[in-house]
Amino acid sequence: MSEMTVSRVLRNRGDVSDATRARVLQAAKQLGYVPNKIAGALASQRVNLVAVIIPSMSNMVFPEVMTGISHALEDTDLQPVVGITDYTPEKEEKVLYEMLSWRPSGVIIAGLEHSDASRAMLQAASIPVVEIMDVDGTPIDAAVGISHRRAGREMANAILKAGYKRIGFLGTKMPLDHRARKRFEGFTTALAKGGIEVADQEFYSGGSALAKGREMTAEILKRTPDLDFLYYSNDMIGAGGLLYLLDQGIDVPGQIGLAGFNGVELLQGLPRQLATMDACRLEIGRRAAEIVAQGRDDDGPHSPNRIELTPTISFGDTLKRT
Repeated sequence: MSEMTVSRVLRNRGDVSDATRARVLQAAKQLGYVPNKIAGALASQRVNLVAVIIPSMSNMVFPEVMTGISHALEDTDLQPVVGITDYTPEKEEKVLYEMLSWRPSGVIIAGLEHSDASRAMLQAASIPVVEIMDVDGTPIDAAVGISHRRAGREMANAILKAGYKRIGFLGTKMPLDHRARKRFEGFTTALAKGGIEVADQEFYSGGSALAKGREMTAEILKRTPDLDFLYYSNDMIGAGGLLYLLDQGIDVPGQIGLAGFNGVELLQGLPRQLATMDACRLEIGRRAAEIVAQGRDDDGPHSPNRIELTPTISFGDTLKRT
């Protein structure tokens, strides 16, 4: 077998029979051979990597998004690489700078809010850029997600329809979490139209944990004991609140109703099913990766895309149905 034939197989170039290709790849595997793609990248100015930039991997939301991305790229030569920003614009700039310096074939990045420097880098990259999780704004190139303002409105309307009137909100400190802020804006707007204001609020920073939800729920009810509904910015703290209320012997949802956000499957084993709203995470990851793969293969410029997915409310056992 000639060196040229081996080279063609390893570079995935030229007309080589399936049997020959299989023999070359098996030999390469046994030898532990890994091709040097830097040389190819110098010629093409691109590597077969997709930069995925997300705030956190400890948040239950993003592993499922990554699963959707990975599934969509399985049958392509693209591989996702992950950068973590910890919800800070400064770290996002740094991660984005490093990622783009490798000349990836596309970028998938959480959120629509970025610093001026990050936006400039994304606009100048000349590759598919997909902003995910949110569609309440104008994307740089493409966006795939849900409307968090709409999600907040729909949950507020369900709560009002069930007859709850003394409503508390428990969530993250808003400046760092734009999507939670937009849900809160939609939520309070819909309540106001129904003649209701949020009676009390409890905020926290740090990870979304069951213990934090318990602490916050105890604090807000100590301060405002007549609340009849608690709306949490995510399911994890909502689950902590549910466990606290059950421990206290409080009737849920008769005396106090609860709802979270994200539709986390891990919590389906709770004593009662928390009312929540699915954020379409798997589908968001899949659709975003498909846009990158298609944009990478297109010869000409691709048109901006805005794909809004529709989350659905799950009433569970903590939100009265009417």
